[in-house]
Parts: sequence; structure tokens; C-alpha cells
Amino acid sequence: MLLPWYALQEGLDSGAWLGGLWSSEDYGSGFAEVLAQGKWWLSPALLALMGCFGLSLLPIPRERRGTCLAFVAGAGVVLFAAQAWGIGLRGWTAGWLTALFGEMESRQVGIGAGAAVALIALLSLLSIGLALRGAFGGDAFVAGAVTAVATSILLFTAWPILRILLQAFQNGDGAFEPALVIERLSAAKIWSLRCLSGSGRCGVAWNTLFLAVACGAGTTALGLAFALIVTRTSFRFKKTLRVLTVLPIVTPPFVIGLALILIFGRSGLVNQLLEWSLGVPPTRWIYGFQGVLLAQLFAFTPVAFLVLIGVVEGVSPTLEEASQTLRADAWTTFATVSLPLMRPGLANAFLVGFIESIADFGNPIVLGGDYGVLSTEIYFAVVGAQLDYGHAAALALLLLVLALGAFFLQRRVVGGRSYATISGKGDAGLPVPLPKGARRWALSVALPWATFTVLLYGFAFMGGLVKVWGRDYTPTLDHYIKAFAIERSASGLIWSGAAWNSFWTTVTLAAIAAPLTALLGLLAAWLLVRQRFVGRAALEFATMLSFAVPGTVIGVAYVFAFNIPPIEITGTALIIVICFVFRNMPVGVRAGIAAMSQIDRSLDEASATLRGRAPQTLIHVVLPLLRPAMVGALVYGFVRAVTTVSAVVFLVTAEYELATTYIILRVINGDYGLAIAYSSALIALMLAAILLIQLAVGDRRLGRRAAQLQGSRA
Repeated sequence: MLLPWYALQEGLDSGAWLGGLWSSEDYGSGFAEVLAQGKWWLSPALLALMGCFGLSLLPIPRERRGTCLAFVAGAGVVLFAAQAWGIGLRGWTAGWLTALFGEMESRQVGIGAGAAVALIALLSLLSIGLALRGAFGGDAFVAGAVTAVATSILLFTAWPILRILLQAFQNGDGAFEPALVIERLSAAKIWSLRCLSGSGRCGVAWNTLFLAVACGAGTTALGLAFALIVTRTSFRFKKTLRVLTVLPIVTPPFVIGLALILIFGRSGLVNQLLEWSLGVPPTRWIYGFQGVLLAQLFAFTPVAFLVLIGVVEGVSPTLEEASQTLRADAWTTFATVSLPLMRPGLANAFLVGFIESIADFGNPIVLGGDYGVLSTEIYFAVVGAQLDYGHAAALALLLLVLALGAFFLQRRVVGGRSYATISGKGDAGLPVPLPKGARRWALSVALPWATFTVLLYGFAFMGGLVKVWGRDYTPTLDHYIKAFAIERSASGLIWSGAAWNSFWTTVTLAAIAAPLTALLGLLAAWLLVRQRFVGRAALEFATMLSFAVPGTVIGVAYVFAFNIPPIEITGTALIIVICFVFRNMPVGVRAGIAAMSQIDRSLDEASATLRGRAPQTLIHVVLPLLRPAMVGALVYGFVRAVTTVSAVVFLVTAEYELATTYIILRVINGDYGLAIAYSSALIALMLAAILLIQLAVGDRRLGRRAAQLQGSRA
């Protein structure tokens, strides 16, 4: 009653709407729009709210009250959605509605604060009604959490993706032709296997699959090696190693590709050295499958490490000691006890690496050369001369099928077994040192990779400290000064550097999105692991939808879905924050599921026995044990928000320019020095943010004895 029903161009903070809540069509509240402006189609949702209020006053039994409340609120939600999507800027949005109700002269813009509050209220009342009927164990918090997560994913993940995927079944005029998708997906360019016989190239679908499997396996192995060294050895430089593992994740995606080109490209240092010393002519071997795979291993190994670190820490030392008590040697204990208990983490790490690879756009576009993959094909279909949204949508549909296959394979590998190792009982066991073979393998894999990482970033950072890489190596700070200059005037400091505007915008939006990403991801993980409800498997897959689709497709889908009513937010900061949250949420979900699989249900049951409600159990029992997953979700949410490119390249505006889009423009203009200098500043910012997140969240305490890991020094 006190907020404008429709969206305001000038925003709520302007206060211009305060004087027009009753008299203005643009600023009117819901009741004013119905009574004063004659917009009768808004009345069902408002009547539903009034009906729910009336039901709360009637002295009727609990279950009957819940049934009535769920029915009235549910009807209100359905009618709200019907009027929101049925009426647009030009009246009815479908011809059959016009034929049924006649022409409409009124218009309807996107929903505003008043409509959003009404929808949230109806959904909340629907959740309460279901809980009163006994659904979700009769717990209103669980019912509300499921409703909130499902609705948000439906609105900001499923609906935009569905909107653009429908293009796969439509011709250029928008007519529905299902046979078109078969025609678009049967091209030889997609499924050719000529590369196996040496007579040509393989199709982009096979290229994507081969690359994704190799990337998933490689990132899982590297992530496990780093996690074992950090948690199960007394390696002296653990902290340094841990920083190196997350360094690639805090790097804008094109920096790794650019650094690999500077080192291994045709004019790179390695080729120049080989030609000078051995007379070997320069080659272009870095371009293609091997170059893209190398860049993806650098980019996505930190994600696997963040998923696995909590899982490796969570393996109970008592079980390992029990194995050794039964005369099993160190290797048998590791192979038959420790590794099987890590299976959820390994499967989730592979799944994330696989999906990250098929959705990756930055590395294939920089290093792919003639090795085409689905994500680059989609990009060229959207921005190329062909401008074929139907072809792009068909390829995006194929990506979803690949992700769906990996998802079900992961579920089959993990199975229905129990992996719980953290219970209500104290665990006095000591972490068992790694067997010599496992320790040597981990060190032989991780240390060369860490050394290579140092060299790669060393050369990359040098590019921002010289005038022109490859031509003039004169040391200079001009690139940093140009980007981040600060001047002093009579009125105070002036942020005169060219990069400051995009820098502060990026930091602000990422700081808003990161906690929302972690909160929604871990809440979804708790619901999927701890609760049993109809549609749980569908909800779990829906959480991975935005991860399985390339960022380019997500960006275009958001423009399609949110450029017109009822949710009209294109060009605002809100759409960028929403894109950040739902694009990055799956990592928090997978990390939370992997970590929560190790926490015994007896802890939840003990809390319930002591009359702890679901929110108390979640906040005081479960979340403290999920600190590694929480750190991973916060770090990933913040870092990806700062470094993402493809998902937001269609969403940024002059008012809300982001750091990555600014850097890309500098790269396109050939200003590599400024681009690398800006990237270096972003890396320093994100490393500082990671340390602050780790200090703020802290470590989880498992009640285990601490001791020096004897025999595990490297």
C-alpha cells in the first residue's frame, strides 16, 4: 500500500514517487492502480493477500488453515504471474488474449518494489500453508527456504535459459518448427570424426567432450595433489603453495592465455630461445587442444582445490588408525579407506572441472586456433556475420545435454553410500601421514606446477612494467600511472586515473554479490543433502544450469528475458549482481554438498532433541562445520564477479562499466601494458580479499588432536 507497484526509472531513492502514490499512474501503489487507475487485473493478487489475512483470524484447525492458506496464496501467485506476463508495454502479449478479452488501451511496465513485496508475501504465505499441512516436516523455515531457492532459480536461471533455448525450435520469423533443431544439430561440423583417421578435423561437439574429460581429470588430480600436501604433510611452504593454488582463479581469464602466448607463442621467449640456441624454427604448437587444455588446467585447478580441501580435511583419522590397527600398511589404508571417503569430493571436483571446461569461452577464443569448441561456435553465431540465434540456441541445448550426462554419471559414481566421518563424538585420532608413494606423487605433480605458475605470472607481470613487450623493454610505471593516477586539489583528492570508475563499480558489485552467492549456494546444498521433498533431484540439476551454459549465452539470455516487462532490469546494476549470483552459485552448492556428505545426521538429530529448530541447527551446528566450503563459496563468488567477462559483456553500460570489459577494450586497442597493469592491480585486490574472507570466516574445529606429521617432511 505504501510502495509504487511498477518500476521507477529514477529509482526509489529519488523520493519523487511519494507525492503520487494515489494520483499518478507511474507512481501509484497497488490499491491505487486498481481503484483510481482502473487496472482491474492487479486485484486478484491483492485480494489473495487480504484473504490470507482473513484466514489468519479464523479459529480453524491447523491442517485446515494450512490447506486454505496454501490454496489462496498459491492462487494469488499464479494470478500474479498470469497478469505480469500476460500484459506488456502494448497491452496483451498474445493474440488469443486479445481475442478473449478484446483490445486493451492500458500499458504495463516492469514490476517495482510494491509488486515485488506482494509476490514475496504470497510466496511466504504459501510456504507457511504447506508447513501447516505437514509438508517439509511441518517446518516453516524449511518450506520457506525451498520456496525461495526454487523460485529464485526458476526466475533467474531456468526462465532466461528456457527463453533463449526456445530459439532453437523457431525459424527466423519466430514460427515454431521442432524439426529445425534436428537439422541444426546434425551438421558435419558438429559431429565429424575425421581427425581420428587423419583426414580432417573433428566436430566441435567431440572437441568439447575430449577437452572437458581431459580438463576434469587433470584439474581433479592437481587439486587432490595440492590438497594432500596442504593438509597431510609438513611441507614448509604450505602457505605459499596455497596462495599459488588460488592465484589463477584471481586472474582475469585472458591474462593466462596472453602469458602463454608471450612465453610459447610463435614470437614467444621459448621459441626465440630455441631458434637462437638450436636453430629450431618457431612453431605454433601452443594453439589448439594442448594450449587450451593447459590454460584451462591453470584456470580451473583452484576450483577443484577449493572443493577438495574441506573433503580431505574431513576424513576421520580414527578410521585410518583403525585400519592400521588391523595391520594394514600406509598405502592400503590410503587406497581402501582415505580415498573412498574422498569420493564425493573427487566426483564433485571432476563435475565442476568438466562443466567449467565445456562452458569456457575466454581460453578457447584466445588459444583455440583451428580447434573449435561449442562455446566459440555459439559466440560467432551470436556476434558474427551470420547472427543466427537459432543455431546458437541449438548448440547451447547440446551443451546442456553434455552437462546433464556428466551430472548423472557423477551421481552414479557417488551412489547412495554414506561418507559421513564427522559426528557428534570427539575424534581424538591423529592425521595419518601420507604413504611414501602418495607423497612423492603429490609433490612431483604439485611442485613443478607451482614453479610453472610462478614463471608464468612473473612474465605476465613484467608486461606491465615495460614500455612495449617484444619491442621496447625499458622499465616504466607509466601504465600504472595512467590507470590509477590520483591528483590533489583544493576540494580534495581526485581519482583521475582512467581505470578508477570501472574499478570501484566492480568492487562494489562484487562485494554485494559474493555473500549472496555463498548464502544461496550453501542453503541450497543444505536443502539437497538434509531434506527430502518432491522434486529434489530436479532442483539439484537446476542449480547447475547456469554453470553448464557458456557465459555468452547467459548474457544474451538475460537480455532477452529482462529487457521487457514484467522483470525489466536491463541496464541496471541489479541485473549484473543477479548474473553474478546465479552464475557462480553452483560452486558453493557442489562444495557444500561434498562437505555436508561427511557430517553425520546425528548432529542434526541431537539439535532437534534439544528443541533446536531448523534455522538454529543450520546456524549453530552445520555452518560452523562448513567453514571450508563457506570460504570456497565466498572466495569464488567474489573473484568470479571481479574476473568474469563473457556473462556480463552484454549487460554492462557506460554507467556500470566493469574492470574486465575495460581491460578487453584496452587489449583490442593494443594497449597491452595498461591491460596487464590493471590485471595486476585486480590480482592484488583479490588476494587481499581472500585473506580477509579467511580471517572473517575462520577455521572449523573438529575436536582432533594436533601433532607433527612424522615422516611426511619433504
